Amino acid sequence: MLGRCGATTLDDLYADVPDALRLKEPYRLPAPMSEPELERYFADIASQNRRLLCFAGAGFYNHYTPAAIPSLMARSEFLTAYTPYQPEISQGTLQYIFEYQSMMAELTGLDISNASMYDGATATAEAMLMAVNSVRKKRRILVASTVAPAVQQVLATYAAGPGITIEVIPEDGGVTDRTAFEAMLGAGDVAGVIVSQPNYYGIVEDYDGWADTCHSSKALLIMNCHASTLGALRSPGEWGADIACGEAQSLGMPLNYGGPYLGYLCCRENLIRKMPGRIVGATTDAEGRRSFVLTLQAREQHIRRQKATSNICSNQGIMTLHAAFYLALMGAEGLRKVNTLSYNAAHALADALCDTGMMRLKYPDKPFFNEFAIETIEPLSADALLAACLKKGILAGVRLSDSSILVAATEMNSPADIALCAETVKSLKS
Repeated sequence: MLGRCGATTLDDLYADVPDALRLKEPYRLPAPMSEPELERYFADIASQNRRLLCFAGAGFYNHYTPAAIPSLMARSEFLTAYTPYQPEISQGTLQYIFEYQSMMAELTGLDISNASMYDGATATAEAMLMAVNSVRKKRRILVASTVAPAVQQVLATYAAGPGITIEVIPEDGGVTDRTAFEAMLGAGDVAGVIVSQPNYYGIVEDYDGWADTCHSSKALLIMNCHASTLGALRSPGEWGADIACGEAQSLGMPLNYGGPYLGYLCCRENLIRKMPGRIVGATTDAEGRRSFVLTLQAREQHIRRQKATSNICSNQGIMTLHAAFYLALMGAEGLRKVNTLSYNAAHALADALCDTGMMRLKYPDKPFFNEFAIETIEPLSADALLAACLKKGILAGVRLSDSSILVAATEMNSPADIALCAETVKSLKS
């Protein structure tokens, strides 16, 4: 195997892995255990975890999971289902995908949704590839600097292989610089423009007229949005976007050390043949009964992978199911309520932190949703604040710089939680 890879030793194989990250000792595995011993062993490990009061976001949010969802997802017809090649035996799987796609299309205001994207970052990268494949002979993509840094990094990775050029539109006061956007678009050769709503700083940006500007240059407008916020904010379809994409973890998926997540991807009907992943359609069988099938799915998508639109296929079916249950249980009214509570909590927290005299909003004149950038006032530093809050069991936010952090709140944060966070900051006055 090493010879086939062009390597002589295992060290050659792992040469690209930094030395500091490589294991230099045998695995420290315990001796064999009985089942009760093994349960106690892992229970002891789990007991060392600290449950923190969470005010961190940056793309992933602590929303409530309705109690019915874990029970429904554990049903055997869902838990054991795999890729539904044969509709005769896969109607349950096909139906929940169809229902998910129908609800996501409604949520984004666009015509078509697929299913089974890895996460919001890779869904955005797939949207970028769709734009390049849809607009011939154009290889430039403009990305707003207010798109999350992790998403920008994934875009760069995806762009390297096919030779796509990514250019970053600068920001001005926490929002995308429209003048710079128009100048960069006017230079030509742009296949698509990627913006975020709300943006990385939690700011709700004004994209009136952006779609018309893109379309006048024969470029596509791609909007990256947190799925839950679409229950309260203007939809990508209303902004005139061609593609909507992003992270669906905010649809009640618990935070769990980095996953699993769920990316969503929706578009206008004229782009459907450039869309990767599954698309399920409703039809009738030979006896006239309503049924569901995979639609517009070339065999290459599943078997001849080198010829596929994308190699993303069946990986996230179970999280698609989770999102479908969440949206069905919450409904439009429930989503609005969740977002109203989150908005109110974030604004109450921002006011409380500013009232301490130790912090101030980084962009005080910009409207924010349930997340905001806030600066510490000297001599307090971001690191000192985060460390002090951590000692009190509070995950106070995500570090942006030596003097600023990104703070989020959701319906899970009570007035008492907000007061505790503010009092902890206030206690740091020297």
